[in-house]
Amino acid sequence: MAGERRGWLRCLLGGAVFVVCMIGTTLPTPLYPLYQEKFGFSELTVTVVYAVYAFAVIGVLVLVGNVSDIIGRRPTLRFGLGFAAASAVCFLLADSLGWLYAGRLLSGLSAGLFTGAATAYVMELAPPGGGSRATLVATAANMGGLGCGPLLAGLLAEYAPEPLLLPFAVHLGLVAASAVVLQWLPETVADRQPLSAVRPQRPALPAEVRPVFVPAAVASFAGFALFGVFTSVSPAFLARYLHVDNHAVSGLVVALAFFASTGGQVAAGRVGPARSLPLGCGILFTGLILLAVALYTDLFVFVVLAAVVGGTGQGLSFRAALSAVAAASPADQRAAVISSLFVVAYTGISIPVIGVGLVAEPMGLEGAGLVFIACMLVLVASAAAYLLTRARLPATDPDRKG
Repeated sequence: MAGERRGWLRCLLGGAVFVVCMIGTTLPTPLYPLYQEKFGFSELTVTVVYAVYAFAVIGVLVLVGNVSDIIGRRPTLRFGLGFAAASAVCFLLADSLGWLYAGRLLSGLSAGLFTGAATAYVMELAPPGGGSRATLVATAANMGGLGCGPLLAGLLAEYAPEPLLLPFAVHLGLVAASAVVLQWLPETVADRQPLSAVRPQRPALPAEVRPVFVPAAVASFAGFALFGVFTSVSPAFLARYLHVDNHAVSGLVVALAFFASTGGQVAAGRVGPARSLPLGCGILFTGLILLAVALYTDLFVFVVLAAVVGGTGQGLSFRAALSAVAAASPADQRAAVISSLFVVAYTGISIPVIGVGLVAEPMGLEGAGLVFIACMLVLVASAAAYLLTRARLPATDPDRKG
């Protein structure tokens, strides 16, 4: 019993470190209107600044998504925390647009290193037989951290001094505390090699993973695309069209989507991966419809409903996707395979966002949002039909350690 409790304590502490890293990736979200006012840039620039982060994540996942399988989980996460700290420093020093690009780039490098490595690490720190709950801890830490970022920044920006400085100073302190916690946690990779052994790689997709990967990737792309739009342009939409100028409220709306995702992940454990994927797509579809209604009517209540419903659908589908892919992966390639899934997810969180920024120039945010929703509705409907008719996931054991 003592060993099991120790294992779960380590798992939760690993999840807490994961949360801190992910907080930094969404911390600027409710602050973008302030940066626009300070530096005078357009909605397209907002989406490009946001997408720089996503492209950095994709670059790390594609090139060195397996780095923690080689040098170990803890050294990889130390690098990630270092990039997170450097990102916070860039925002603290920001007096021009270039600092924002640098901060988002470093934040993307941090998240890219953490995404696969921390997910695998949290699952491996759990005691034997706890794989299903450990998967929930990992995915909840990911989405919960993403939700805490805009909530923390919004509250500090609205009710504390120095709205463009204090959030990043607080995060820098959290990163330092996380480095101390990480020092206490054990390494879980037995056969480690030096950093010089790391080579650029293609995303790993062993043959035994492929049957579950396609439906998992489609669902992940759609869910993260919705999150991308919420986190990049929703504060500007709330301020411009709904006259919501309270930074805490705009941060809370974004946070609700991520917290609802965590709730959806909890529900996915009971529903099961095979049913959670198509059900998640169906709920995502409903969330997109609600977002379209919000854009058409300019009613705040529909924005909130879209965040909650869309986030729930994303959580259902994403936990099912991650569980199925992780369970099908060989132990020595698990982080690399998980990284491959996140490459698809972060493609969804970047490309559509830039598209919205481009269309917003001639059509406005509302028109751009409706075009985005129409495209995503087609994708989600196609994915749901595919999942229901052709891509029944084989029975997998999420507790299997590989």
